[in-house]
Amino acid sequence: MRIISLNAWGGAMFDELAPWLDECDADVLCLQEVTRTPGGGGWTRFDDAERSLPQRADLLADVRARLPRHLGLFTASDSGPVLDHGHGTRRQDFGLATFVAETYPIAGLRSAFVHGGYTEHQEAWPADGRPRAALAVRTYDHRARRFVTVVNLHGLRDSRGKADTPARRAQADRLADLVKGVREDGDLTVVCGDFNVLPGSETFRVLAGLGLTDLVGDADTRTSRYPRPVRHASYLLVSDPAAVRRFEIATAPEVSDHRALILDL
Repeated sequence: MRIISLNAWGGAMFDELAPWLDECDADVLCLQEVTRTPGGGGWTRFDDAERSLPQRADLLADVRARLPRHLGLFTASDSGPVLDHGHGTRRQDFGLATFVAETYPIAGLRSAFVHGGYTEHQEAWPADGRPRAALAVRTYDHRARRFVTVVNLHGLRDSRGKADTPARRAQADRLADLVKGVREDGDLTVVCGDFNVLPGSETFRVLAGLGLTDLVGDADTRTSRYPRPVRHASYLLVSDPAAVRRFEIATAPEVSDHRALILDL
C-alpha cells in the first residue's frame, strides 16, 4: 500500500500538480488545503491580511477528475470569499481531502475538529487562528490482510510561529482522541499531514503515547516556493515502523510549497 501526504496549497501549482497526480500511484492520497466551490471551476484568488494567492476554484473536483478510480472524501473546516477570473466574488469551502483507491474497502470513516469549529467568514479570511480538522479513514489491505487506519491532519496556523502553545496542545489531545476513536486493535495506523509544528513539539509526545513513531524528524519538508527559513511543517507517523518498506520526502517534482511525503507499506 502506498500512502502519500501533501499540502496542495489550494492548487496554486496545478499545472505541475496535475501530471504528478497521474503518476504518483497512491492507494491513499491525503491532501491538505483543498478548495471546493460548488458550480465553480478554473482559477480564483485568495486574499487575507498577509497573502494573495492563486487557487483552483474547485481543487476537489480537479483531483477527482485525475483519480477516477479513487473515492474522494472531503471535510470542510471553513469557508469564505474568493475572486474568480471575472472578478466576481464566490464562496469557497476550504478543508481536507482523502482519496482511497477503489480496490481498498472503507470500513470506518470519521472527521473531527482539532481546533475550533466550522466557520463561515463573511467579509474576509483571518490570517491565522482558523479552525482545523482531521479526517480518518479505516481501510482493509487485501494483500497484507490487515486493516490500516490513515488520519489526515491540517494543523493550526499561528502567525507568531510554530512553537507549542496551549491551543496546539489541545489540538494534539483532540487528534489523539480521533485516532483512538476510529482505529481498532491490531490496525496499522498512519497519521500524516501539515502539522504546523516544530520537530520537538509536545504533539509528538502525545502521539507517542498511542504508539506512533515520527518518520520525518527535523528534515526539510518545504520546496523552493517557500521563502521562509523555518523549513518544518509536514510529518508522517506510523504505529509499526517495521512495516515500512520505503519512506521518501520527495524533493522533485515540485508541485506545491510543501514536499510530498511518500510511504510504502
